[in-house]
Amino acid sequence: MTDRLPEWMLRDLSLPRLRRYIRAAHGNAQAAERLYWWNVEVSAALLGPLHCLELALRNALHDALARHHGRPDWWAVAPLNERGHKLVNDARRSCGRRLRRTTPDDVVAELSFGFWVSLLSHGSGYDRYFWVPVLHSAFPCYRGRRDHLYRELTSLVLLRNRVMHHEPVHHRHLPADHDTLYRVLGYLSPELAKEAKGMDRFPAVFAGRADVLGGVRPPRF
Repeated sequence: MTDRLPEWMLRDLSLPRLRRYIRAAHGNAQAAERLYWWNVEVSAALLGPLHCLELALRNALHDALARHHGRPDWWAVAPLNERGHKLVNDARRSCGRRLRRTTPDDVVAELSFGFWVSLLSHGSGYDRYFWVPVLHSAFPCYRGRRDHLYRELTSLVLLRNRVMHHEPVHHRHLPADHDTLYRVLGYLSPELAKEAKGMDRFPAVFAGRADVLGGVRPPRF
């Protein structure tokens, strides 16, 4: 039933991308089209909370590490593993191509969400070198285990990447993802979590999924 999709949609959005929605809709092209646009709508609704989490996380970890090492370019002396050093160097080079003078704040903004989350991993002794002496303090409202927090953040990295790369998220347990996002944000800053929740469209968008997929209302983003 793929030939029933609008020709412009096949041309502009590509059949390989749309095929995943066609499969999810069991071959019903009209349902696939609605599912595609609802996926865009719900992704847009998640972008704001993910924005808050990513910025709060990187700023909290950066501030803690800068205080601990006594310098804003803490990565110059911190025990990063080989991949960590590579990511920092890549970020510095990227900044250098765009800016006449690169500051530590520029590098911090260039480093990916995945980089910051990796600092909470067990690998390369990061639990000993980062979590125990420093990074636990970046989560003032968290009293749990590092590995549990790391698993939650890793799941949010996957969600964030799918949203930012325009991939399907409709198949995920999105209310659980949403709860995890605000739980982790609350560990960092209850104030920011409260502020973000007051602007959050996700609950309404998710509640309206059946209406969009059933053709009762058009998707909006």
